[in-house]
Amino acid sequence: MADWIALDRLLIAAQPGRDIGICDGTALDHVAFRLRVLAWHDAFSAAGGRDWALYFDDTVAFAAALFGAWHAGKRVFLAADNLPATLQALQLQVSGFAGDLSADYQPLQATNSAAADVALLPLDERACELCVFTSGSTGQPSAISKRLDQLAREVDALQAAFGAQLDGAQVHGTVSHQHIYGLLFRVLWPLAAGRAIQPRRFFHEDLVGALAGTDTVLVATPAHLKRLPEQLDWASLHGRLRAVFSSGGPLPEDAARQVRQWLGVAPTEVYGSSETGGIAWRRWDTDAPPWQPLPGVQWRIEEDCLAVASPHLETLDWWRTQDRVEALADGRFRLLGRADRIVKIEERRVSLDALERALREDPEVEDVRVLVLQGQREQLAAVVVPADPALARAGDSARRALGQRLGA
Repeated sequence: MADWIALDRLLIAAQPGRDIGICDGTALDHVAFRLRVLAWHDAFSAAGGRDWALYFDDTVAFAAALFGAWHAGKRVFLAADNLPATLQALQLQVSGFAGDLSADYQPLQATNSAAADVALLPLDERACELCVFTSGSTGQPSAISKRLDQLAREVDALQAAFGAQLDGAQVHGTVSHQHIYGLLFRVLWPLAAGRAIQPRRFFHEDLVGALAGTDTVLVATPAHLKRLPEQLDWASLHGRLRAVFSSGGPLPEDAARQVRQWLGVAPTEVYGSSETGGIAWRRWDTDAPPWQPLPGVQWRIEEDCLAVASPHLETLDWWRTQDRVEALADGRFRLLGRADRIVKIEERRVSLDALERALREDPEVEDVRVLVLQGQREQLAAVVVPADPALARAGDSARRALGQRLGA
């Protein structure tokens, strides 16, 4: 069992023998990881500007750059991907880039002369900042700032709720460390707890091979868990898979039941958002379990909706969500759906009202109603009243042409 190290003190002193994980195919211990952090610290210290954007394919390489930037006093922006449109939008907000990016963006490089005996002071939790992007209700990315104290308290809560069952387990995942869920579960929490971080595996075939034969934690999304292919040897994971975490959107009940049957462990679903941080969790060892607040999270009902207060929020004020809620006598609760018609499709927020408003602006549309079709893959559908009544009596080809144009 590795000792717990608070994130603000993670790099103060080298810890020989403490596993960090696999970086670019090589196993790193804390000593080697700290050297990488120092190399990035030197590079960022010599670079001008406060705001820097990071994008790395490798999780441990990303973690080293993140802590190097923080120790150099930089505010970090997480690029959701390294596509030109994403990076061009970020160029207006940052001083520069670091990571696996085109040479066009002149990404900063770590120095190659960092000295192992360099002293690092503890990080100031309230001064270290991270900017993440969440899919806004309009489909445009929305920037959210997080301080290290918020992230650290959430990591503390995760450890208090689930840590006892995960000692000695490696951390595998299908989610990207460039997003808040992956950052917490695949980077910050494992680093503090001393759990080895493994490379991201997206394809199910690769995942089964990587998980087999080791004590493992799997960090996944509903989109991935509800598409488990039956023909793979999931039984090989039984007894070694300590936990399966799911977040980023609702986990369908049939998918949870299938995970429990095939992987041999009941999935643990974590509820929250980029804005609120983690709020509550439930384990699918029974059908439709209620939600249990994470340690340190207070909740109440305001106008039928859930309101929360926790150290994961930017301030001590109460934050009212748009999730309708029912209180249970034992202190847990059930979610009853959204009050604002914002849904998640494949972990992306979509406003049904905004879609309807956009469609009504089309001259051929009199009225429209957008709804979600449930199934193996959730889809959006629109019921359209055409502006020209004759279209309702026209042939299938005319109606199909309108539908294709509106859906483009």
